[in-house]
Amino acid sequence: MPEICRFLGIVIFMVYDDHNPAHFHAVYGSYEIAVEIDGGIVTGRFPRRALTAVLEWHLLHRDELLEDWELARRHEPLNSIAPLE
Repeated sequence: MPEICRFLGIVIFMVYDDHNPAHFHAVYGSYEIAVEIDGGIVTGRFPRRALTAVLEWHLLHRDELLEDWELARRHEPLNSIAPLE
């Protein structure tokens, strides 16, 4: 699970050769979600404040996430993405 970002105790990662649609995973403590890059649809559970932070970060970095998704599909090293400030 290549980590692409970490902020506020949240770890963002992608899985090589993962299923469509394009998405990323986020872990916060014992919580885990998957977020579709194009639509922002969330699967899983997260505390409200952490979810708000992840969705804000997602909107700021959508293009970079799509680029990492393509790299992951080709089993190439992923780029780190700046954390939410």
